[in-house]
Amino acid sequence: MTIQARELAELFLAGEDEKAMDAVLEYLESHSHDELYHDLLTPAMYLIGDWWQENIISVADEHLATAICDFVVSAAELKRKPAHGIQRKVMVLGPEGEDHYIGLKMVSSLFKEHGWQVQYLGPNLPLDAALDSARRWQPDVIAMSAALAYRLPALKVYSEAFQELDFNPSIIIGGRAVASADISKIRTEGTLVVKDLPQLKTWLQTGKEKEDDLDISI
Repeated sequence: MTIQARELAELFLAGEDEKAMDAVLEYLESHSHDELYHDLLTPAMYLIGDWWQENIISVADEHLATAICDFVVSAAELKRKPAHGIQRKVMVLGPEGEDHYIGLKMVSSLFKEHGWQVQYLGPNLPLDAALDSARRWQPDVIAMSAALAYRLPALKVYSEAFQELDFNPSIIIGGRAVASADISKIRTEGTLVVKDLPQLKTWLQTGKEKEDDLDISI
């Protein structure tokens, strides 16, 4: 946890949206968007999550911080120049009951940077609706995340349902809960477990996680 990340978390909680935006724009003058998401925004939001779980802050505080972080991510996204020419498609969502979405937006941004078409469906999406959208759009990849450990079984249920689709999409699961979980309990063959954004970026650039006996390629 850097001092910058902690200071940004405090700005989020104080409702200082303009100061938070200024801090992020200043950070982007000497850092990439990937560094912004992985090294600054993600640690800041993890810290806020810790404070909420420890009852140091209220639910209202957490919601305020999330809203300002959402504003910052959206504004930063406008400054990122997406690549073009790749005809691959990714559907990004959170399973039913999962309300956290900042990580989903960061993942969407990273895919866009690499030229993918992104269908961002947001958090808390019922499985039937997700399957219906997948059948209609037929993405190459379906990416999901969970922030809290008790959402992990839902990720597995969704993954197994998506793997039954006849166009065989690749499945990616990530999020804070996934990063700290025993992946053997939630992973099925053909599913890529992403611990952080740098790992996802490597997969997007190389098309493969080489040191993995259940790897999937693009």
